[in-house]
Amino acid sequence: MRRVTTALISVLVCAWVAVAIAQNPGGSEAGKKMKNPVPATPESVAAGKALFQKNWRFCHGAEGKGNGPMAPEGTHPSDLTDANWDRGSTDGEIFLVIREGAGPKFDMKGFKSKLPETDTWNIVNYVRSLGK
Repeated sequence: MRRVTTALISVLVCAWVAVAIAQNPGGSEAGKKMKNPVPATPESVAAGKALFQKNWRFCHGAEGKGNGPMAPEGTHPSDLTDANWDRGSTDGEIFLVIREGAGPKFDMKGFKSKLPETDTWNIVNYVRSLGK
């Protein structure tokens, strides 16, 4: 019985952590600790830009200003060129928002199952280049 109780508690704690991360993935301690393994070379930024234009320009706009023509009604996609990063400003926090989505309503869906990690890091490098 004790093993069942311990296992159940472990499952509940894991579920609670997953929900907390999903609600605000960019604000997580895990994201703050993540290090970007992909150098921000011109090639990486160009690859990230191509992926951004394919997947996010419709909501965030071609230049990442949050003014895309197809953003869901009532949403306000982030301006990725400004100094205000509501969901975290480290590379790891940005990575988690791309991978997990933007909660709590998840108007921006996560791309975890659609993009390899290297592609996601390339997008992080591109997004970083927008603010410069």
